[in-house]
Amino acid sequence: MYAVISTGGHQLKVTPGATVAIDRLESEVGQELAFGQVLLISKDDGELLAGAPTIAGARVVGVVEGESRGPKIRVFKKKRRKGMRRTKGHRATFTQVRITEIQL
Repeated sequence: MYAVISTGGHQLKVTPGATVAIDRLESEVGQELAFGQVLLISKDDGELLAGAPTIAGARVVGVVEGESRGPKIRVFKKKRRKGMRRTKGHRATFTQVRITEIQL
């Protein structure tokens, strides 16, 4: 069984027991999160439930395991023949969530 959820502007395929990294949420370690924007659910028997755009009443429940940081991204801008060069960068923070169940 798996589900496709939408969170933080991204779509993720999740299964029970899997750990996923989502955009940072203000939450404590051990706190339970529920994702209500479920776009698709595939059952064990192969049946697909697709929403238009979401499945009413479906939700995915997970537990926050902590935070992590992604790779450092460097942004370099240059205009030729002008002497203009600028380097900036950032490093995103993610929340690690362990999926516990998919509810219909």
